[in-house]
Amino acid sequence: MEKIRKQLKKGTLEIIILSLIHKKEMYGYEIIQELEKKSNGFYSLKEGSLYPVLYRLEDSGLIESYMFHEEGKRKIARKYYKITREGRSQVSDYLEEWTNFVNITNKLLGIEGGSYEQKL
Repeated sequence: MEKIRKQLKKGTLEIIILSLIHKKEMYGYEIIQELEKKSNGFYSLKEGSLYPVLYRLEDSGLIESYMFHEEGKRKIARKYYKITREGRSQVSDYLEEWTNFVNITNKLLGIEGGSYEQKL
């Protein structure tokens, strides 16, 4: 069960992280906290899992980073991530594709109304 859970998480991280950054500009640790909070711990990431995803999104032009120093709070600037114009367009496409994927997969698996009913 753990193997399939890892693969499913890996396959959905980019769309989830892009969607979070679409809603609000964030720094890395903030993204980790938000994922864990909103998923009730299901998405509990370490920095080593998050940053490769952020780098891929940045390399593909969907997000960009900038340094921000909040006066009086920290001595070191934080690296924030924000969505680009291309990223905003792509997140809509991803969400449409995701909805289609989930609907078709649920149909094939016999899942109706959000729960699986095994037919004997």
